[in-house]
Amino acid sequence: MIGIDDNEFIRGDVPMTKQEIRVLTLAKARITADACVADIGAGTGSITVEAALLAQRGKVFAVERKLEAIELIRRNVEKFSVANVEIIRAQAPDGLNDLPELDAAIVGGTGGQLDEILSALNVKLKVGGRIVVNAVTIQNVAKTLDWFGARGWTLDACQVQITRLRHVGQLDINQALNPVWIVAAEKIRGGNTGRHG
Repeated sequence: MIGIDDNEFIRGDVPMTKQEIRVLTLAKARITADACVADIGAGTGSITVEAALLAQRGKVFAVERKLEAIELIRRNVEKFSVANVEIIRAQAPDGLNDLPELDAAIVGGTGGQLDEILSALNVKLKVGGRIVVNAVTIQNVAKTLDWFGARGWTLDACQVQITRLRHVGQLDINQALNPVWIVAAEKIRGGNTGRHG
């Protein structure tokens, strides 16, 4: 079951992937009960928690560089009683080399290291494994599509614009959230291929 209400998570000033985007991201990742998953730029840990609930017999690695976010991930992991999470404080791609073989990876924050992160994940990802990138800038969408395209990965991408109902007095209005590109790709062959190595 995925789709925990946003208000259930402990939050600070750290960005959090909203419920509707989380649901679509996790669906695109196709996480199985015994999957090994990496959540890069884990923020508050909302995706980490829901991925851990899906991968009940597996393991989720939450990679995050900000100390405040690390504490929020810890608190949310405790709140939702997910014991199959390991938190790694690192600026990705640092911290990825020590990960085991992965079935799936979800990339949120990149700290400007998108190419390096995808290259590091490529080494760790099983053939048939999936990477899902959530991007809010056109530049990161273009880089992501180029990176996957250069390697011949099968991919799909969609832009999602969520508008929620908001009550104002006795009336209801639309409240738009920032649009997000969700790019999902599946590794179809082993090793490093394509012009990026």
